[in-house]
Amino acid sequence: MIELTLVRHAKSDWGDPELDDHDRPLNARGLRDAPMMARRLVASGVRVSRILASTAQRARTTAAVFGEELGVETELDGELYLAPASRLLAAAAGSGSAAVMVVAHDPGISHLAAQLSDDGISHMPTCAVAHFVWDADSWAAAGGRPADTWTLDTPR
Repeated sequence: MIELTLVRHAKSDWGDPELDDHDRPLNARGLRDAPMMARRLVASGVRVSRILASTAQRARTTAAVFGEELGVETELDGELYLAPASRLLAAAAGSGSAAVMVVAHDPGISHLAAQLSDDGISHMPTCAVAHFVWDADSWAAAGGRPADTWTLDTPR
């Protein structure tokens, strides 16, 4: 079985217009939503053995919260920052894990969720968690086709 969990970073702070986009932290809502969504994911029984995250501050912080709840260390990948869906999927497939989480940004994460849900997911709001499962024994067998089953959980 191949499992992919996609997490869009939690809500970020736009309060400092001088701050580079890459360095924006989470705002109060993001700091509230990330732990709540991580606990809900753990309670759902989803398994994750690797977490890959964008190097942007908001994605790193979100991934660290999920990693702490799951007991999995976060691996940062600069190529996931504002990456298209194809790059996000390639990172997951190249991870060497059959149960991987990718924490990244829109629009790439929403595009990938739409692709893997056969357009069942039209948008991933901040801190949304989409989980995809293929009845396959390798990423090559899953092949980027829509998942056999999927779920979406959002903070609102």
